[in-house]
Amino acid sequence: MTDRLIAVLGGYGEVGATAVRRLSEHGCTRIRVGGRNPSRGGTLHDDLPGIELSYVDIDETESLEEFCTGAHLVLNCAGPSYRILDTVAKAASAAGAHYVDVAGDVPAFRALGSTFGDRVAVFSAGLMPGLTGLLPRLIAGPGDRLDIHVGGAVGMTPASAADILLAQGPDFGESLALWRGGAVVPRSLAPLRSVQPAGFPEPVDAMPFLPTESTRMAADLSLDELRFYTAYASEAIPTTLAMAWADDPEFRDDYIELLTQAAKSDLRERDPYYVLTALVPTATGAPPSLTLRTCDPYQLSGVVAALTAEAVLQEKISPGVHFADSALEPADIAEALQRDPLVQSLSIQGPPRRTIGEHRR
Repeated sequence: MTDRLIAVLGGYGEVGATAVRRLSEHGCTRIRVGGRNPSRGGTLHDDLPGIELSYVDIDETESLEEFCTGAHLVLNCAGPSYRILDTVAKAASAAGAHYVDVAGDVPAFRALGSTFGDRVAVFSAGLMPGLTGLLPRLIAGPGDRLDIHVGGAVGMTPASAADILLAQGPDFGESLALWRGGAVVPRSLAPLRSVQPAGFPEPVDAMPFLPTESTRMAADLSLDELRFYTAYASEAIPTTLAMAWADDPEFRDDYIELLTQAAKSDLRERDPYYVLTALVPTATGAPPSLTLRTCDPYQLSGVVAALTAEAVLQEKISPGVHFADSALEPADIAEALQRDPLVQSLSIQGPPRRTIGEHRR
């Protein structure tokens, strides 16, 4: 696809390694893979001998600058995002490179600001946030009610656990809230116990939490109502989160191990699964719906990050700072996901609201 250099930070983890593999498979011939321990990239280098392994530490300004030097695009797959914020984005900008971040979210977006010179910066280019705000645009539109369920039973990395523990406050969303009539309505939903949304292989507990990404999407689409639920296979993770958020914030890092163990406990009696389902309830006929299934949301986030990087390289996104869900073309991403082996299934029922060629600039 291109011989321009792409620098992937955090390329030795599940998310980053998947992104590197997809970029290589899609024709990128020059990829620099960076992290604090290049020896972890041995297997990746054996499979893709053309890649360059590099040492980089985001806390060391010189090494980060050197890592970004010469890159046409910097893709950040490292975490936790609350520590990184806009640090890597600014280094990419100083090097004259485009930037894509698999996470980042509102705090990083706000820290960087709305301009990026003549280059592109995209945050939240993963599964959640990312696909959770992008794919439902295929089935929902003005005046609709949209119900979203996402979750399942999968392992959890320490970096992901740290980000989840810090994902509190108005920058991230509001528990028990929904969107209705153009505004967030606080404390309007209750947890749903032992329900089985379409596409889920078993009953789950569905906890209402309205992410800021969903609020943006609801406003963008002029939805009448949006309900968003995070689905858990057991009480293990919600209980651990409740304990952590009730404790002293100074000791929240102590819960990272407890949270990863809680996720592990969900896998003792079941195979890993992760589902994103969106539904537009209707009074008659089959309701428009979308269901995506995977067994590894981290690797799938790497796929989304690679697809976002490719969209930037192909100049499908205008210069400036964006969130992935409002910058990518939903139909293009859905078509690519349907071909990817990490997606067990992606079904879309009902007439699509958006088609290829409606990309927003």
